[in-house]
Amino acid sequence: MAEQSKRKTKEDIERMDDEGAAQAESTDPAPALADEIVELRKERDGLQDRLLRQAAEFDNYRKRIDRERRDGSQYAATEFLLELLPIVDDFERALRIDAAGAESYRQGLEIIHRALMEMLRKRGVTQIEAVGTTFDPQLHQAIAYEEDPERRDGEVTEEFARGYRLGDKLLRPAMVKVAKA
Repeated sequence: MAEQSKRKTKEDIERMDDEGAAQAESTDPAPALADEIVELRKERDGLQDRLLRQAAEFDNYRKRIDRERRDGSQYAATEFLLELLPIVDDFERALRIDAAGAESYRQGLEIIHRALMEMLRKRGVTQIEAVGTTFDPQLHQAIAYEEDPERRDGEVTEEFARGYRLGDKLLRPAMVKVAKA
């Protein structure tokens, strides 16, 4: 009988092992792994999207800082040039004066004036041509009108102060006299 009970126990153990294997097969880990893979892919996609957004934000930030730096330096240059232009005007007025015995002073003024004009040219400053052109309120400031039947209506006849541009930006309009027909 002892042998029979050992045999039953052995059979019972084998049967339990078979039942355990069947249970293990019914709880297949493949669906759980598939769900985990889907979750990990979603997390990866979210992180990749976040990374791309942050890279775009940083690129926009860098561009904005570069633009602000460029605008700041252009503003400083504009302010400096606006302060310099009256000095150029004074040199041009001094060059128009014809005094006896002042030829050596005149030559010195011409040298300084040429140097100033060359410096302005290198910085992108250009003069606005006015006399003989049609009055343009974007470029000219009319400070006087004169009736002149020999000129066309709106023609600039005289320039009191020269106008200047910095690139495409107007630094100072030309102050002019305009003909009325």
